[in-house]
Amino acid sequence: MSKAIIEHVNITVSDPEEAAAKLGAIFGWDIRWRGPALGGGRTVHLGSAEHYLALYTGPHGQHVGVAYPKGEPLQHIGIAVDDLAAVEARVAAAGYEPINHGDYEPGRRFYFLGPDGIEFEVVSYAGG
Repeated sequence: MSKAIIEHVNITVSDPEEAAAKLGAIFGWDIRWRGPALGGGRTVHLGSAEHYLALYTGPHGQHVGVAYPKGEPLQHIGIAVDDLAAVEARVAAAGYEPINHGDYEPGRRFYFLGPDGIEFEVVSYAGG
């Protein structure tokens, strides 16, 4: 059997277009697809040709202003990057606050609360 990979993660956000614009600017991702979703909702697929985030919202602004307490049930989404400092600068430029910096094996990292309070861990395994 070949190795399994995570092809996509589907998360609920209040505004998929805004989330895609900010996360695309931070991580250099492209929109792969956008369109209607099950139940009258809307989805934007953002990422690479191999892996992506599906950014979903329900019909008629169903998820606008809905609070999703951190950790219920998602803890965070981990994103590996080569240049941690450059990504941290883009996180701040997008209006998010880099928090909880760490430098321990196997890499350096920080976190931020992105669209709708979803936590992202940004990690670099590059030396230096």
